[in-house]
Amino acid sequence: MIQIRFHGRGGQGAVVASQLLVEAAFQEGKYVQAFPYFGVERRGAPVTAFAKIDDKPIRDRSEVYNPDYVLVLDPSLVTVVNVTDGLKGDGMIIVNSEKSPEELGLEEVKNVATVDATSIAIEHKLGSRTAPIVNSAILGAFSKASGVVSIDSLVASILEKAPAKREENAAATKDAYDKVKIKVVE
Repeated sequence: MIQIRFHGRGGQGAVVASQLLVEAAFQEGKYVQAFPYFGVERRGAPVTAFAKIDDKPIRDRSEVYNPDYVLVLDPSLVTVVNVTDGLKGDGMIIVNSEKSPEELGLEEVKNVATVDATSIAIEHKLGSRTAPIVNSAILGAFSKASGVVSIDSLVASILEKAPAKREENAAATKDAYDKVKIKVVE
């Protein structure tokens, strides 16, 4: 089973991202689950969402404690929340950052990817300049860095299920897929 944990802030779309991701995997014939975890339910507060993807039915309904992938929608969370907690040794973290993977300072993590999802979201007019909605961009980076779902399935999921600006979100996803920077240590 592939387990994914999303870290974002309220209003960035972490919960919607988990739902769009599992929709794409479902379209590829996988079994899926997506669910959020809310602490303080307000805009800007840290939010966690989870996704599980497998080739067989998923019976475990617990949170994701040992993720294969961690997606961080707000780079400030890297210093506020222990985003790498429980990450598997060969797991990967994907961070919304203009920095390269090597510049993030996550030496304890072998596999790191970065994408400037904020700039991509602003370019595609997703959210506002002060509160961009970066979820579709981070999903594009995830598709390229992980290979768990294809970019075509992800775009189809967004065009069918995104709550707003479907074309713009699909374009942001493709942009991030092309612009992600990946560091993988064998």
